[in-house]
Amino acid sequence: MRVLILGSDSALGHALSRQLQHTARHDCVPMTRAACRWKSERQAKKAVARAKCDSVVDLRVAGQADEGNQLQELDLKRCHWVAKACQRSGSTYLYVSSARVFSGQLDRPYTEEDYPDNETSAGEMLATAEQLVRDSCERHLILRLGPVFSFEGTTLIAQMLGKMEQRGGSLLMDNNLRGCPVAAEDGARVISALLDQLSTGLSVSGIYHYCSSETATYYEFAEALLASASQFSEFDAGAVQLERQPEGLAPLNRSLDCSKIRNTFAIKQAPWRSAIAGIVKLYYQARANQE
Repeated sequence: MRVLILGSDSALGHALSRQLQHTARHDCVPMTRAACRWKSERQAKKAVARAKCDSVVDLRVAGQADEGNQLQELDLKRCHWVAKACQRSGSTYLYVSSARVFSGQLDRPYTEEDYPDNETSAGEMLATAEQLVRDSCERHLILRLGPVFSFEGTTLIAQMLGKMEQRGGSLLMDNNLRGCPVAAEDGARVISALLDQLSTGLSVSGIYHYCSSETATYYEFAEALLASASQFSEFDAGAVQLERQPEGLAPLNRSLDCSKIRNTFAIKQAPWRSAIAGIVKLYYQARANQE
């Protein structure tokens, strides 16, 4: 199957490219985020048509959210343009979204049937992009992931270690929001498995959730990160500190129920903790090579 990857230079894009190259089951057409900054629907339509792909994997918007970049109205228009182009060509649009569409106010994992209730600007824009995809392309798959982390790019690893490594620097992390982070290689494994099954002619559409099998708060994730990174760099004793929360503040939970993707595609969850040590090692190796 021929696959167009939009946002191939994102952390998840790099991991997916490696995964698909390793399995060698699909012919991939990578397109960087810069190449996807179309100014008109005509430009987007031509890019999708020229690729002549059976499936389009769109990692751009979720990648921006994971890197802490603000989403713009033009980002939503581009999703709409790609969805319409896929509808015209009969391609499957595999759009990667985020658990950030949810507020975290439920005390259980969110299912695909739960309404996206995050009223922040980022949450509403992520939900709007999903709706545009659903309304404009019949053959769509929306994959919501927990926060993606990697040794590449500016995801959680680089954001946290960068602050901890500053002289006297420390992270003040809250223990209130609980979620399920996803290693980029694990996310790539899931997307690759979806593409494998789509290539057999399986006709499915709708929303699916995937996240790691372990929950964590930002504080717990930072502590695990510090434990692994201490082998490669020196940190102050208080590199990770717990932020005091106001009395009576209700805990938030942005974990995802992944039973649907398991039952439909036989995709099982993997723990995020087992990936931390390897990713931290690659992070420092990549940094040493740059120096």
